[in-house]
Amino acid sequence: MGQPEHPLPGIVGRGAASNPSNRFERLQVTLDPHDDYFEPEAVKPQTQYFKDHSRSIIARNDSPDVGAKVSINPYRGCEHGCVYCYARPTHEYLGFSLGLDFESKIMVKTGAPELLREELAHPRWRPQVVMFSGVTDVYQPAERHFELTRRCLEVFLEFRNPVGMVTKNYLITRDLDLLREMARYRCVSVGISLTTLDEELRRLMEPRTSAPRRRLAAIEALASAGVQVGVMTAPIIPGLNDHEIPALIREAAQAGAKWAAYTVVHLPYGLKDLFADWLARHYPERKEKVLGRIRAVRGGQLNDPRFGYRMTGEGVFADQIRQLFRAACRKAGLPKPAYRLTTEHFRVPGVHQPRLF
Repeated sequence: MGQPEHPLPGIVGRGAASNPSNRFERLQVTLDPHDDYFEPEAVKPQTQYFKDHSRSIIARNDSPDVGAKVSINPYRGCEHGCVYCYARPTHEYLGFSLGLDFESKIMVKTGAPELLREELAHPRWRPQVVMFSGVTDVYQPAERHFELTRRCLEVFLEFRNPVGMVTKNYLITRDLDLLREMARYRCVSVGISLTTLDEELRRLMEPRTSAPRRRLAAIEALASAGVQVGVMTAPIIPGLNDHEIPALIREAAQAGAKWAAYTVVHLPYGLKDLFADWLARHYPERKEKVLGRIRAVRGGQLNDPRFGYRMTGEGVFADQIRQLFRAACRKAGLPKPAYRLTTEHFRVPGVHQPRLF
């Protein structure tokens, strides 16, 4: 099976290779690549950062598929560029594309730490676990410069409000001092997302994330610091990385992971076309197999938005993934996640009388 022709090649360092039309935009213009005036998009678009003027930082969640009911994220868009990222379509609400725009036009909530402090101190706040990420990675490259995640962690530590974190970036080890202190109050848990041990696949699929060996090193560093750390083998993409499940869990357990979890890839809205295009560019010989397997766990479609099925799928292949995952956990000695974060140490700095919950 030959490589299909594309007007745009893959872009080094980017997951997407183009900007698909925004589903909310009515005006769409398609240029003919054979016209003399046609110019392809920049070979390597530079990342741009825009100030986000949001007036609140804590978002509510009504999905039973997500462990926490509230979350925060100081960034919108993610330079990691993971081609499968289910958050890509959220960029369309901002007037951007879910393609290159999502990974090259980053909205930065510069006031996130101040907003967080204000909301945690408000009498209406009821202490609970906050998902610190959930949409885009809070340790994406922008964090190295803006340090909003670190400053938000400082706020969480001041209040001793528990947070759950997931990241693909070794940069999290920069904040070991804060995470170690939070662990003393059982108010932090970290999941390191590990999708593959194949560096070539990682480079194409998650171009600006940390290499697999660096993520394993992050697990080791967090575990050594006393932080409750686990591995998220997420997402599992049937026909592409599902065969790696045993090795991913074994390596993570050896590095110090205390628990493991997984999700199966889901492709909402235009993400399904972006992902299919990525397969055609980089793995043409696997494209139909991978898409066929995804349809098999998604009721014949490339996406199933129903609560209860979005994260794990259903059917024969979904059952095989579940059984393989459980067997790998047993072999690696990883029990079901049992660690519980607590709000018992919550306090409002400067207020001597503790709140009654």
